[in-house]
Amino acid sequence: MPYRLTAPAPGWTATTDVVVVGSGVAGLTVALNVRRAGLRATVVTKAMLDDGSTRWAQGGIAAALGEGDTPEQHLDDTLVAGAGLCDEDAVRTLVTEGPDAVRRLIAVGAAFDQDEDGSILLTREGGHHRRRIAHAGGDATGAEISRALVAAVRNDPGIELIEHALVLDLLTDADGHAAGLTLHVMGEGQRDGVGAIRARAVVLATGGMGQVFSATTNPAVSTGDGVALALRAGAEVADLEFVQFHPTVLWLGAEAEGQQPLVSEAVRGEGAHLVDASGERFMLGQHELAELAPRDIVAKAITRQMQLRGTEHMYLDGRHFGAEMWEHRFPTILASCRAHGIDPVTDLIPVAPAAHYASGGVRTDLTGRTTVPGLYACGEVACTGVHGANRLASNSLLEGLVFAERIAADLAARHAAGDLPERAVDVAAALDARTVPLLAPEARADIQRLMSRGAGVLRSAESMAATAEGLAVLAREASAYLDEGKPADPRVETWEAANLHLVATALVTAAARREETRGCHWREDFPDRDDARWQHHLVTTLDADGHPCVQG
Repeated sequence: MPYRLTAPAPGWTATTDVVVVGSGVAGLTVALNVRRAGLRATVVTKAMLDDGSTRWAQGGIAAALGEGDTPEQHLDDTLVAGAGLCDEDAVRTLVTEGPDAVRRLIAVGAAFDQDEDGSILLTREGGHHRRRIAHAGGDATGAEISRALVAAVRNDPGIELIEHALVLDLLTDADGHAAGLTLHVMGEGQRDGVGAIRARAVVLATGGMGQVFSATTNPAVSTGDGVALALRAGAEVADLEFVQFHPTVLWLGAEAEGQQPLVSEAVRGEGAHLVDASGERFMLGQHELAELAPRDIVAKAITRQMQLRGTEHMYLDGRHFGAEMWEHRFPTILASCRAHGIDPVTDLIPVAPAAHYASGGVRTDLTGRTTVPGLYACGEVACTGVHGANRLASNSLLEGLVFAERIAADLAARHAAGDLPERAVDVAAALDARTVPLLAPEARADIQRLMSRGAGVLRSAESMAATAEGLAVLAREASAYLDEGKPADPRVETWEAANLHLVATALVTAAARREETRGCHWREDFPDRDDARWQHHLVTTLDADGHPCVQG
């Protein structure tokens, strides 16, 4: 039986064909493509249309577009980074369909940086053996992609936009097929309060869950809402233990929390070096690609050096670039560093790992279908099998683009075959599902501290047991307040805290189960990779009591 968040009954109802939750590259691509198939689309986004994770992507989008490069070489690099857990069919789909998907993105209006001959300018990032990263505005690729897609969506009168809206829960018909969702629109939205949208299909493109940790590159809206909704609806999620910590995030001090400025991997791709306080490069000899090793290797190396030196950060040295290169190739990063009192032209940049990307998420097939009929997922919220145990740099924008197109194609084919009828749903009956006790808003910071301390870059059975117990205490407190007739008020802050608590608990449960070190999952008590026991996916669902249960 599904669960739902405690919330008021919907005060308004709307109808569409496909409701898309999220306005990054994945969500907007779905919306634009289903419109071309003649379906109505409604895009629900938590903040403004251009305020999701896509706009923060600095590095670029990876595709075999350069001379001498091939999808097969891109596939090989992706499989190596994924540490034995990639779904090869999914990766092959990504790398073979990726180049044309990028070209279609350009046709929509995205303008990538070009060489003097008019060809797309390509760079390298960690784990790539060739220059295959297309970028825009130097280090503002995500912002340019977002700009182009937002403009196209706003120009399509067949796409309804609902901004400032937090998705709550899935609605299903009598057959268990997704039939819409409930949501809360905040004061600046087109509608106010809790409502319901009825739809033939629902697409989750809600981004990541980085806010489950104290320090992250993710925006404040990335609270795991899509994964939490899917779990409550009975869907399977997979690979939640594989959270990628970006190696080079601007270190703002031990007390800094929330979204931290990213120093793109492309800076290392152009020749910046990782050094300690004495200026010594420590990646030499650790991997054939040195600073351009896969992210998990670089993050671990930085963390080891921090432990050895008793410091809270290492440094990135790009002083040899000179002012002109910083200003033209990395203007966003340059401005961000200078805003915090650091000038990369003359100073070393203090960096440390921070939560960046969830390789796992809602389990899907190659058409984006989840285990709940009519519910699709794409982008960071999804687990397509592409990333395995560690995402290859700049594959995320490409994955969102390619699998969004595949979802739209599947919906168009179903529509043409008469397999996408209108769905009847009894909204009042749906509200009879068991509710999740809400946590007080201040629990958000407690969850983040627990997760950063016990389930961050370094993990052990002891640290995760302490984290799991701390999370359980928060849940017991919420239930006690409910029993005493003093529950937390249903509102955005308490709904987000409940979502963060659920995904944090599910993540720790999966991470405690995987007793090995693989990719971005680093167990101090199990330091080796163990293919004999653990070269498979861990799948999480909710049990009859609403607790995360891991299989595999």
